[in-house]
Amino acid sequence: MQRFFNPIAQVIHAQTGMDQTVILSLLEIPPDRSMGDIALPCFRLAKEWRKAPQQIAKEIADQIGDNPWLASAVANGPYVNFMMHRAAVYHEVQQAFSTSASILQSSRGQGQTVAVDLSSPNIAKPFSMGHLRSTVIGTALSNLLATDGYTVLRINHLGDWGTQFGKIIVAYRLWGDENTVKQNPIAELNALYVRFHEEANLHPELNDQARAVLKNLEDGDQEDLALWRFMVDVSLAEFERMYKILGTSFTHQLGESFYNDKMDAVVDELRDKGLLIESDGAQVVNLDAINLPPCLIRRSDGATLYATRDLAAALYRHTMLHADKLYYVVGNEQKMHFQQLFHVLKLMGYPFASACFHIGFGMMRLDGRKMSTRKGQIVRLEEVLAEATSRAKAITQEKNPSLDNLDAIAQAIGVGAVIFNDLKTNRLHDIDFSLDKAVAFDGETGPYVQYTHARACSVLRKANFLQEKSSPATLVVPLGTPAQGMDTLIDDPTWQLVKELSMLGVIRERAIDEADPSLIAKHVLDICQAFNHFYHDCPILSADEPLRTLRLSLVDLSRLAIRACLDWLGVGYPAEI
Repeated sequence: MQRFFNPIAQVIHAQTGMDQTVILSLLEIPPDRSMGDIALPCFRLAKEWRKAPQQIAKEIADQIGDNPWLASAVANGPYVNFMMHRAAVYHEVQQAFSTSASILQSSRGQGQTVAVDLSSPNIAKPFSMGHLRSTVIGTALSNLLATDGYTVLRINHLGDWGTQFGKIIVAYRLWGDENTVKQNPIAELNALYVRFHEEANLHPELNDQARAVLKNLEDGDQEDLALWRFMVDVSLAEFERMYKILGTSFTHQLGESFYNDKMDAVVDELRDKGLLIESDGAQVVNLDAINLPPCLIRRSDGATLYATRDLAAALYRHTMLHADKLYYVVGNEQKMHFQQLFHVLKLMGYPFASACFHIGFGMMRLDGRKMSTRKGQIVRLEEVLAEATSRAKAITQEKNPSLDNLDAIAQAIGVGAVIFNDLKTNRLHDIDFSLDKAVAFDGETGPYVQYTHARACSVLRKANFLQEKSSPATLVVPLGTPAQGMDTLIDDPTWQLVKELSMLGVIRERAIDEADPSLIAKHVLDICQAFNHFYHDCPILSADEPLRTLRLSLVDLSRLAIRACLDWLGVGYPAEI
């Protein structure tokens, strides 16, 4: 109902002369919905008005007359509780969905470009469950930003450079077998990486060898570069397969190596601006002023570091890709790194530093344990998605044995279950993953939402509004006009569904502003719960006119709202399950 705070504030202002900004800051949704749709608490007005809150509430309620939005305004102690004209709200929601102007999209970001750094897996390592969060949060956020009018650049900043490649090359030369690696490259290269760390605990000099190999790579050693290119090629093939399953695409896939020829310019600029100092042979930017450790730019052996490449990448995205904002969808553990990065950009004199944002997120845990490629504690995402799809297929086949396109629908449900399970959690929180809970068709799950969407489509097909087994992107039930006395047709279950639908635009903008897709996932669950109560309590196809058309219209609005939410989250929406 927050969507209707503005018209309510205008009504109160017109009747009482109160400042609209003050009114908007006070309005809230009552926890007990039977009390009203919107409430105005009067505690904060007591000092200014020099009256008791109860008296203020009564005076305001008495001044509110008839208007198109409010059915009643009643003082209840220190609160004014407002009941909306249900038909007016229903008609407004209808119009908003039909034009897609304010519910499903807006233009706040028109003319601006935002670069979203997401996924960013490391070359020569399996695409694991640990990569899921950045990928799906970044995809959902990109989808949402596009609805806000932004031009969105989806960037996959591949981890294709750094000390880990020195480690793998050293391990390959010591313990690797060329034929074995070629038969199963990712698994074997990862096994060599794990073994390197085990051996390095006993023989620390191996780390020096790895750093030396990285320096060789940076100096253009052809033999080491050939091994590195092999790792990149086999890894990209696996990544592309996973991205196709997840439905994720990128505007640019630029690895860290892309910036190798751009880092010297960054180092020179830092030096020319008097920001670079020497510390124990290394070159750093001092950040004592903001109580952070120094930002390491170049090691004592001359090799560059993550910060050097990230500075080069940020400048490239801003100057060459013309991004006005930079979003980095990277785990919470990298918070300090991005604080350092953004502040160095600020010290360099770049105003866009204030438009750089770290979109952090919590860890993905399995059985309470953090996954680690160094220790070999990884779960391949492909295996999880395959198992989720298999379970979804078995459940769906049991529910609907004659279903067409069973395999495609099962994959949409299985993959969607894993994605939704991630996105329904506030991104800052850790997730303890359970496949059993994710794939369930009841509870707060993706399959529950998808099944609700399919149920709405089924109703519309039975009413001959959907001719195909698909879900169109526009409304299919013709819009009506509010009739006299229509408020009486909108009973409580119907009204609750109307209110949930009316909130979608506000929630969408909040999800964008807070960079948190979980707001969308939670709200679509609220819509589905309200829809299913409405479906069970309110006869639809057997109702008399005009009630039948009104209820079919709400089924259609619900279908479109659920479809939009799943689309933003990157989850499929079968029209039949």
